Amino acid sequence: MKLSLGPVLFFWSEQALDQFYQQVATWPVDIVYLGETVCSKRRSYGYAKWLQTAKMLADHGKQVVLSTMALLEAESELKTLRRFCEQDEFWVEANDLAAVHLRTQNHLPFTCGPHINIYNAATLSLLANQGMQRWVMPLELSASSLQQILEDTRARYPQTTAQNEVFAYGHMPLALSARCFTARAHNLPKDQCDLVCQQYPQGLRVDTQEAGADQTRVFTLNGIQTMSGHCQDLFAALAQMQSLGVDVVRLSPYPNMQDMVHVWAEQIHNPDAGTTLPAYLPEHQDTRCNGYWHERPGMDQINPASVTTHTL
Repeated sequence: MKLSLGPVLFFWSEQALDQFYQQVATWPVDIVYLGETVCSKRRSYGYAKWLQTAKMLADHGKQVVLSTMALLEAESELKTLRRFCEQDEFWVEANDLAAVHLRTQNHLPFTCGPHINIYNAATLSLLANQGMQRWVMPLELSASSLQQILEDTRARYPQTTAQNEVFAYGHMPLALSARCFTARAHNLPKDQCDLVCQQYPQGLRVDTQEAGADQTRVFTLNGIQTMSGHCQDLFAALAQMQSLGVDVVRLSPYPNMQDMVHVWAEQIHNPDAGTTLPAYLPEHQDTRCNGYWHERPGMDQINPASVTTHTL
């Protein structure tokens, strides 16, 4: 089982991205996804800088995949998408079917991100036949759903060899809209947003309106993207993922996450070490969740010991 680092979902400055990926080059991650997936107005890095960073990380032994936008709204965005999809040096992570079409048209390999709805073996096999090398399980699916898809694929489409990947840590990207919610929170129109989302390197917290102790974080706003309020954390499910046949475990980037990456890598590569659930990223300590993995509401935090699980 390999460890991957997903694309940066938040709006970071060029300097912040430079510092982050210089650190990533030394981290024990096998796969790094690069690219802007949320909003084309975020231009800290351009196409050339993404490729430069990709080559630097590849020189440090990482498999690099270039991630594409999940919601395309303008011809300029399609033009950028074509540039990413026509290069053949790196795989591309398709986050919408336009990217799938372009990579298939050019007979180039691709992976499918969490925004591509792969819910069954037939869809998985279809995309694999078009060149898909790896897919990220849709975030709302459970461990048992993944097990069923993998069992059905082996039984019905044994020639399908695409790897599977699970989004295991981070605020889950749930939906995208043509409207910018972060700009709206500042009473700004989307076309004149002043790039205010850069003020929130971990997103803008949204709570319920209950007062005091009953107040609950329900969402995280990230420009046009709505994310989970709680941070998905499947660290305690690593052994189960191993038994299910998960190929890649994905961590979503945050500032100052180097300690967390080393803990996950140690647990993956040395599962008998008995590592306990770590207290990394203190700001997420009280807002973790794993409900979807256990067929519960996504914001729930389930004790794995209390859940009956099935392995292959």
